[in-house]
Amino acid sequence: MNFHYPSGKKYMHPDSSSNSGIKKAPTQFGKRGMSLEDELNESNQYYLSHGIAVVHKKPTPIQIVKVDYPKRSAAVIKEAYFRQASTTDYNGVYKGYYIDFDAKETKRKTAFPLDNFHDHQIRHMKACIASKGICFTIIKFVEIDQIFLLSATDLFYFWDRQKNGGRKSIPLSYIKENGYLINYQLNPLIPYLNAADKLLIKKHEGEQHAN
Repeated sequence: MNFHYPSGKKYMHPDSSSNSGIKKAPTQFGKRGMSLEDELNESNQYYLSHGIAVVHKKPTPIQIVKVDYPKRSAAVIKEAYFRQASTTDYNGVYKGYYIDFDAKETKRKTAFPLDNFHDHQIRHMKACIASKGICFTIIKFVEIDQIFLLSATDLFYFWDRQKNGGRKSIPLSYIKENGYLINYQLNPLIPYLNAADKLLIKKHEGEQHAN
């Protein structure tokens, strides 16, 4: 099925344009065969059912333009357009704070390519931060099977620097030093809110210092 952006440009899945980052690569953890998105959805369901947080995957509105009916009981969408540019993958409420984040996977072993993001996503994340929300990205390095939470402000640092000739990726060494390693566990599968708690502590410390 073909998708197009609001501008009419054809959507290219990361697999078809670059092998630096993918959204649906399966993980080998526990032989589950799940993507990072599936793992996060399962984790969010755990958080919701236990009254810890309300976080959902954002739906992507599309405009269907071509449908085939091979059978009366079945319809196949052949072509569709994204109605608007997507922002981030997830948002919700945790401990009274609005949280907003994106989830990315990469096959790179030593750095995370910045071309996994787009300008409109960064603008959205900066707007969330300006409104005192909690914003971050969850990055999985597929080849080494490690997941990190990196604050949006750290992402902005490298994003803004690349505009002025800086490197076009975030070193894994930087992510290890400044981000938060998230280890798999039974429930929730990806306990990313433990790392988000550390961002909240930093936020509170910053607010106290400002006052």
